[in-house]
Amino acid sequence: MQCFVYASTRKPDSYVWLAARDEFSVLPESLVLMLGELRFVLEVQLDDQRRLPVEDTEVVLEHLHTQRWHLQLPPQETLATASQLPYNEPLRDDHDDRER
Repeated sequence: MQCFVYASTRKPDSYVWLAARDEFSVLPESLVLMLGELRFVLEVQLDDQRRLPVEDTEVVLEHLHTQRWHLQLPPQETLATASQLPYNEPLRDDHDDRER
């Protein structure tokens, strides 16, 4: 099966695999919002004999056949944690705002 892989510009090491090139209409709106703009990175012929470095080939193929897309997240990351935007500000103590 011919596959097309796109990298998220918002989420490092997050990729979307599509069954058809530029077929973004199959993606859920919430996923598109979370990942931001997608940048084409790879076209690959995928079959059950090909081994992938991170993903399970059978799972990718199943998702491509059933829903026409597959989400690849960085190892140890789930969709719930992936949807959290980075927060780099220190915690603020509300008591510091009171005048004395």
